[in-house]
Amino acid sequence: MQIDTDHDPRRFGAVNWMGLYTLAQRETLRFLAVWTQTLLAPLVTAGLFLLIFNIAVGPGRPDVMGVSFLTFLAPGIMMMTVIQNAFANTSSSMVIAKVQGNIVDTLMPPLSPLEILLGYLAGGIIRGVLIACVVAVALALVLGLVPQNSLIALLFVVLGGAFMGALGLFAGIFANKFDQMAAITNFIVTPLAFLSGTFYSVEALPPILNRLSHVNPVFYLIDGLRYGMIGVSDSSPYLGMVVCTGATVLVGALTWQMLRTGYRLKA
Repeated sequence: MQIDTDHDPRRFGAVNWMGLYTLAQRETLRFLAVWTQTLLAPLVTAGLFLLIFNIAVGPGRPDVMGVSFLTFLAPGIMMMTVIQNAFANTSSSMVIAKVQGNIVDTLMPPLSPLEILLGYLAGGIIRGVLIACVVAVALALVLGLVPQNSLIALLFVVLGGAFMGALGLFAGIFANKFDQMAAITNFIVTPLAFLSGTFYSVEALPPILNRLSHVNPVFYLIDGLRYGMIGVSDSSPYLGMVVCTGATVLVGALTWQMLRTGYRLKA
């Protein structure tokens, strides 16, 4: 059954700005209501990663790409935290709505598939940006690390939130149960995050693994944020912008098609 509203009369113009704003506000307030879990907990997790690596590796670790290992590691941990939470925001919202049977509350209002997509993405992006800001403040206070190029850093944080938010919504629509969502997270999202240069420079990898890393959009997200934060990267940040934008548009288009056709949303 289709939920396409492209040919329905719309009394509020080409875009339902009020409806879009309301959906985005709902998705934002949903995670702000439990900020200790959605904002504070990721900060603690990022701090634990840095602490454990500092203890395990120690101060004797050689510099990586001309900077200390902790300085090299920090942007990767930040982006990993951003993308995991952006994915969790959209995927959990969709799966919970489907399992509880209140997805109809989102489908019935006069919102087009694109407006629904953008409303959900807004929540994931805002959550990602807020987490990045919280982690950035902590890094500045603890490591004295301040962004070398704030605009590029912010751009990649937004791209990370948009890409993983779209991927999370895609996965949330596809999954009908929480265990299916957990499988997608464990076998797709986590490997994408951990095998993308978060903890190492891909230049240290064997040639085959190096080439494989360069087809992973998350690699470009982490590498781009690293350039924005500390001024060094494995690849061009401008190439990363193109790849990440293209990947976001592709996943967004697939998700829009699922929303347009009502795939796994309506019986």
